[in-house]
Amino acid sequence: MKGKKVVSYFMAAVLMTGICGSVPAAEVHAEGDYEKVVYAFPSFNNIPTEESIASVEEAINEITREKINVEVDLMPLNIAEYTQQVTLALQGGEAVDCFMSLGDFNNCVSTGMAADITDLVDTYAPETRDLIGEEWMKTTTKEGAVYGFPTYKPVALTPMVVYKQKYVDELGIDMSKVNSIEDLTDVLRKVKEAYPDITPLVPVNSGETGIMQAAGDVDFLSDDYTSPKGVLMGESTEVVDFYSTDRFKELCSLTRTWYNEGLIMKDAATTTAAAAELMSADNSFCYVAAYSYPEADTAASLEAQCGNFKLGAKIIGEAYLDTSSVNALTWMISSTSKVPEAALKFLNLTFTDKEVVNLIIYGIEGRDYVKDAEDFVSYPEGQDASTVPYTAQLSCGVLGNFFIMYPMAGTNKESLDWELEQNKEAKTSNAMGFSFNSSSVKTEYTAVANVVSQYLPGLQCGSVDPETELPKFIDALNSAGMGSIVSAKQEQLDTWMAENK
Repeated sequence: MKGKKVVSYFMAAVLMTGICGSVPAAEVHAEGDYEKVVYAFPSFNNIPTEESIASVEEAINEITREKINVEVDLMPLNIAEYTQQVTLALQGGEAVDCFMSLGDFNNCVSTGMAADITDLVDTYAPETRDLIGEEWMKTTTKEGAVYGFPTYKPVALTPMVVYKQKYVDELGIDMSKVNSIEDLTDVLRKVKEAYPDITPLVPVNSGETGIMQAAGDVDFLSDDYTSPKGVLMGESTEVVDFYSTDRFKELCSLTRTWYNEGLIMKDAATTTAAAAELMSADNSFCYVAAYSYPEADTAASLEAQCGNFKLGAKIIGEAYLDTSSVNALTWMISSTSKVPEAALKFLNLTFTDKEVVNLIIYGIEGRDYVKDAEDFVSYPEGQDASTVPYTAQLSCGVLGNFFIMYPMAGTNKESLDWELEQNKEAKTSNAMGFSFNSSSVKTEYTAVANVVSQYLPGLQCGSVDPETELPKFIDALNSAGMGSIVSAKQEQLDTWMAENK
């Protein structure tokens, strides 16, 4: 397991009893007599050395000892291994107190990983509860029990087309007229006509062209949007099979047109390359995905990943929030924690204390980053994210309160206002707060997932004809048990609606 002090964590948890009060902690505690909290967080950056982590811990603990009588042990884990490592740690009796759901809130609750913190929130984290707000707190509440706090970040994902600016400029294309995924067709045709060797549209991921994110107001009811199994459409509270809807058929017909006209990458359904790699080549024009930042910021942030081509971005739909939009990244207290009160106090600081948050993200000022008079952050001269002793900068969107983190140099601070407004003003599902328990249809879920993986990539990438393949897909879904899943969702949703509306 990557991270620090792994062996000692398995050996024993360090359990200390703190005395809370108004007297400074240093005056009431003997050295080492603070409650220890292990904070396991996912990192997209290189995992720092134990020595570098220890220096950041000490800087944080200088704050937390006095404020909450707690010391923290940071446990950064590689993002690709995070869920598995946290699960194994908890199963193995390792001391992990705070952890992130990382897209699997329901599983964290149903498997007993997360503690019920209902009776602790008002005492130990009232500031975070108030910050998150009642509507969002519903998303981390299940059967009346509170299980965590959703990361406070831009979550209102807006479908966009991300494109290479030079082709738009050379052809005089007016991207302001592209306001839906259907409007994109004429643009792709113009690019293909002028540049026959260019692939106008590439997939964002293997078998994923972005049409699911541009489908409109769809609540996937606890499922991943790449594999929905029973959804709500628009204002309706009737659960339906998305693949049987007219909207899905329209989108498949659209991508089939693109495929037949050579407007989409021919092996989009099977390629292992993602958009960033494909856009790094000179023979590609655009892709469709969803982002939670303004158009200009989105384009600028992606340029380094996409071969340093000048990019543009254009919104082609409206943001839409459902339960999973909010609770996908939920901070929880482990059910095995011996110090849940202390853990919750520390978690509260990661949402409310600017110093603590930025220490976790950026490390030690002057060594790991430099900050100008306006609080813009950059790496020390001659250094970057791979060479500084400590950084978790790429994890800033998953830790605590995004809006009190120092912005990186080049960021537009006015964008934060836009992002907050999007969170507040985005359309919201009628079932906001509802989470589906799939335990009664586990067998059907497995069977349906297998059918989806067989048919969906080809249909949404246009490489198969929806006129012939879509009926086969729907028949196979019904045989696999889609009807049972839809019925189970409807039954649970009806019960939830009766209790919460």
